[in-house]
Amino acid sequence: MPTTDLHEPASSSSFSGFGFSILSRRRDQIHSMESTHGANTGQEVELEFFQKQVADRFQDLASADSDELLSIPWLRKLLDAFLSCQEAFRVIVLNNKALLSKPPMDRYLADFYERSVKALDVCNAIRDGIEQIRQWQKHLEIVLCALDNQRIIGEGQFRRAKKALVDLAIGMLDEKDSNTTLGSNRNRSFGRNNVQKESKSLGHFRSLSWSVSRSWSAARQLQAISSNLIAPRANEIMSTNGLNLAVFTMNYVLLFVMWALVAAIPCQDRGLQTHFYVSKQFLWAGPILSLHERILEESKKRDRRNACGLLKEIHEVEICARHLNELTDSVQFPMTEDKEREVKQRVQEVGVVYEAIKYGLDPFEREVRDVFHRIVRSRTEGLDSVGRANND
Repeated sequence: MPTTDLHEPASSSSFSGFGFSILSRRRDQIHSMESTHGANTGQEVELEFFQKQVADRFQDLASADSDELLSIPWLRKLLDAFLSCQEAFRVIVLNNKALLSKPPMDRYLADFYERSVKALDVCNAIRDGIEQIRQWQKHLEIVLCALDNQRIIGEGQFRRAKKALVDLAIGMLDEKDSNTTLGSNRNRSFGRNNVQKESKSLGHFRSLSWSVSRSWSAARQLQAISSNLIAPRANEIMSTNGLNLAVFTMNYVLLFVMWALVAAIPCQDRGLQTHFYVSKQFLWAGPILSLHERILEESKKRDRRNACGLLKEIHEVEICARHLNELTDSVQFPMTEDKEREVKQRVQEVGVVYEAIKYGLDPFEREVRDVFHRIVRSRTEGLDSVGRANND
């Protein structure tokens, strides 16, 4: 995939004062002017707070250790951060609808909403990936039913557990090899039964969000979201009172969150080649770039290189299933006490992973669904608000 350049050259003088420094300088200028500009001062404070909020949320995410990164709880935390940033951005749009309805901000905002529509398909693909993980969870449940809490483990239970482990291994291997296993059954979507309930004005979303086609590619979708995502120059930030910086920031948050979901969860043609180039002078750039680098490093590890998803729990399923599968190959009946203890230990490991998936997957899916609907509502509300301001 061709590199997507998301920034101006680092040596450009346009980077000499991004983020806080530009907004603060702008506010200082306003303070020196007449009191009639008090509303603008409030706007600058609001925009500065948004930049800091994004930075703080992603700094918190970046502080996760290697055991927490890309786990279900961490992904839920990521989605919570997105929803928080999305809500703050929604308020900025509503509070500045008059300015956002005029050039060039009307174009910047329209571009953001176009990218957000593309993110809806990613949410649907992630939903299918979650369903795939549930299928693997069912195989683990069969193993536990056959071998866990059994006073005596017989050959029949072992054969049942062995078959479930083989089916699990085949399912995960097929997903690794093709990344298209889900394409033949794309009939689940957050949009199918619910989007039309939001508002009649959302009817045009149905063709975009009911499902993703068999030829759909997560890698291409991420490339489309990142396309032409260029950091604003210092003079552009000043001329728009910092509003284009807020739009660019939300664009980048959207891109990173969708990329991280694709990295973690099985979906069609995953691909992590999207490049993240942005000046670290942005308050939030450091933690986002750090997370991007850590996730890429995880994908390059020998045992993760061909993984169907970098989700920590998927990796744990692979490890414990492989260990138990190898053990079942060496078991002879009647089992010795040592071998029985070893089997029970491996079964306990399966139980721990099973519980993590069982109790983590449902709330995670609900948050993905919430992200989907929040994007739809925010887009509709934002476009309606700016449209009304334009007609006044």
